[in-house]
Amino acid sequence: MKHLIILGDGMADWPVASLGGKTLLQYASTPHMNKLARMGRTGMLKTVPTGFHPGSEVANTAILGYDLSQVYEGRGSLEAASIGYELQPGDMAMRCNLICVADGRIKNHSAGHITTEDSDVLIRFLQTELAKEEIFSNVTLTTGIQYRHLLVIKGGDKRLRCTAPHDVPGQEFMPLLVKPKLMEAQPTADLINRLILRSQELLTNHPLNLQRIAEGKDPANSLWPWSPGYRPNMAPLTMTYPAIKRGAVISAVDLIKGIGHYAGLRNIEVEGATGLYNTNYEGKVSAALDALRTDDFVYLHIEASDEAGHEGDIPLKLRTIENLDARVVGPIYDEVSRWDEPVAIAVLPDHPTPCEHRTHTADPVPFLIYYPTIEADAVQTFDEIACKEGIYGVMEKDEFMNAFMTSSAAL
Repeated sequence: MKHLIILGDGMADWPVASLGGKTLLQYASTPHMNKLARMGRTGMLKTVPTGFHPGSEVANTAILGYDLSQVYEGRGSLEAASIGYELQPGDMAMRCNLICVADGRIKNHSAGHITTEDSDVLIRFLQTELAKEEIFSNVTLTTGIQYRHLLVIKGGDKRLRCTAPHDVPGQEFMPLLVKPKLMEAQPTADLINRLILRSQELLTNHPLNLQRIAEGKDPANSLWPWSPGYRPNMAPLTMTYPAIKRGAVISAVDLIKGIGHYAGLRNIEVEGATGLYNTNYEGKVSAALDALRTDDFVYLHIEASDEAGHEGDIPLKLRTIENLDARVVGPIYDEVSRWDEPVAIAVLPDHPTPCEHRTHTADPVPFLIYYPTIEADAVQTFDEIACKEGIYGVMEKDEFMNAFMTSSAAL
């Protein structure tokens, strides 16, 4: 049996008064996910272990069955892997956003969803300028995707308190600068804070930013590093789940590609995959189906709902959920249901990104598991309320992955 996880990043939400007290999953038209829920089994999954921040790097790693207390090293190390940067002993990696600061406040975490092409100009400029200053001699900036980039500090100390910029839109940035958890990490915190302030000086009047302002776009006028860590010690999924001989990951997001890299999955690039509402859904579906023909396991990640949640845009998030249902879940099920070899399908978010909260929460998320011979439970729809009554109950740690991968023993 083949295995496919369809991950709708941030798809879960809270009840919304303007939607009659329904969540977005309840309100949206999702006939295909509801069909799989009726034919399969459902439950809730605690994707954020106690004591961990509800980041996508935490939730997606946990979904794949890893013990976060043993392998978690932050986003930076994952994103380094995704762009081919091999961390060396002593390297500390951090996710490094290009953000927009206005009137001393974080206007948004993405510099108005800046393109990779524009970002590359600014990141290369900063690396060139910073290399001229002795204080930043152990600092390396590398372009990632869109607003998401990589900072590596040789000899950096990861024992830091950092703030994810998507958690604090509208807040003053100065109180949110990096703080050490221990006295020994103070030099690293000081270096990063100097880097942030220096980046603002260098970027403010950069021609590209002046052009963006003239075009009515947000300038990318500050770096914002966060989520520090070293190279993670993750065993490939093939060592834990015998049913997986070969697997693939499909995502527009660097950190998901990085998780896949350390999990031993090959990364499949899809042209036009943006991580936004306008991503190439059909291209991702085609890539997933092609991978399933040769591989045992595919992790198909769709980012769009998470970004809409961060924007607080309820109509847009509804559209992304309906797109996932109509343009991903439906076509995939229609195709694989005709195959001779059965395919087990799981659908779930990694965490909620409530539109009225605009950032991640640690609430358990709904999930469904379907394969042709599964004995269905009584749940009729796929949403945060109905799945609480599912036969799986509330799962955590590696329980979801174990239940999903043992589906192959049912045939």
